[in-house]
Amino acid sequence: MAVPNLSNLRNFCMTQQHITVIRGDGIGPDIIDSAIQILDKVGCDFAYDYADAGLMALENHGELLPEETLELIKKNRVALKGPLTTPVGEGFTSINVSLRKQFKLYANVRPVLSFKGTKARYEDIDIITVRENTQGMYSGLGQIVSADGEEAEAKSMITREGAEKIVVFAYELARREGRKKVTAVHKANILKSTSGLFLKVAREVAERYPDIESTEMIVDNACMQLVMNPHQFDVIVTTNLFGDILSDLCAGLVGGLGMAPGANIGVDCAIFEAVHGSAPDIAGMNLANPTSVILASIQMLEYLEMSDKAEKIRAALKDVIETGDRTTKDLGGTHGTTEFTQAVLERL
Repeated sequence: MAVPNLSNLRNFCMTQQHITVIRGDGIGPDIIDSAIQILDKVGCDFAYDYADAGLMALENHGELLPEETLELIKKNRVALKGPLTTPVGEGFTSINVSLRKQFKLYANVRPVLSFKGTKARYEDIDIITVRENTQGMYSGLGQIVSADGEEAEAKSMITREGAEKIVVFAYELARREGRKKVTAVHKANILKSTSGLFLKVAREVAERYPDIESTEMIVDNACMQLVMNPHQFDVIVTTNLFGDILSDLCAGLVGGLGMAPGANIGVDCAIFEAVHGSAPDIAGMNLANPTSVILASIQMLEYLEMSDKAEKIRAALKDVIETGDRTTKDLGGTHGTTEFTQAVLERL
């Protein structure tokens, strides 16, 4: 079962790679514009096709995820996305969940890396959480609330195929990036059907990778161990709900969601995103830290096999944060999005 390999993807759009750009809600436009400037400065020569989703789409098109946006993502096969807001209340399905299901983006890849100069509690953190993205509690197979509002029910499903795909993905990623260990996180001691199947498949796949150390850990213990001794972890692979929680916990180890990107990867399509919220309270005020979406852009470049440019951006970003040059308030500075972006641009 092969991991997606789109080595010829840039040839898909002839001489120029097209990127679908969803600027998003709240602070999304500000931080996406920052990332675009950086991608251009490093010499990527992308063509950007802009599309609406979220509250902007609801206002302009009467729906959160217009068909035109879906068609553009399908056409270009690579998208860069700012944070989106799904309105609270019945009748609104999560936009992110809808995108993952629509394009079968089965792998959610959430790396966290320590940067000196942040307010993080730990140093030298380097962990990748690989989360199954389409099954489990978020599979959309049914959520029911009784008529009297006294009972609620949700259905979870894990398939052997889905479990194998995500575990193979994690091991192949570990091998490709020179990682030493993969930890399968589960709750098979209680959820013997769904989590039990995931663990069984994870053990089978682990046998195919004797060059990589394989461990397993119950999810509640994993949460405790991440807080007490995070350096023991390298690559974590887990199911949808646990991955959602653990990846945010890992972000907290390096300074918060503003320091953590996310990639949603399928067989022939990928969406890269800032994983934090849209922060409408500071939208348009030039206060947002664009680091998360800059790191997502780096993930996108690595996916497109443009690692040289990815590394240049990473080095520039690292130097800005470590030196405190024009950093934003959450990083201990006093500057805004544009000044932070300019500091990165000057290092490219």
